Amino acid sequence: MKKTRYIEEQIAFALKQAETGTRLGEICRKMGICEATFYNWKKKFGVMIGRSPTASER
Repeated sequence: MKKTRYIEEQIAFALKQAETGTRLGEICRKMGICEATFYNWKKKFGVMIGRSPTASER
């Protein structure tokens, strides 16, 4: 399995920033990721940080 560059705490921090209203472009620029990576993280880790699952995730 490929080792990730970011630990789960960094990913959770980025997702929480987005929830508090920080612009997505700003978050991605600071972390050095593209928006697609952010959305993949949101899909994979969003439920883990306390977000309620959407209808398609249930």
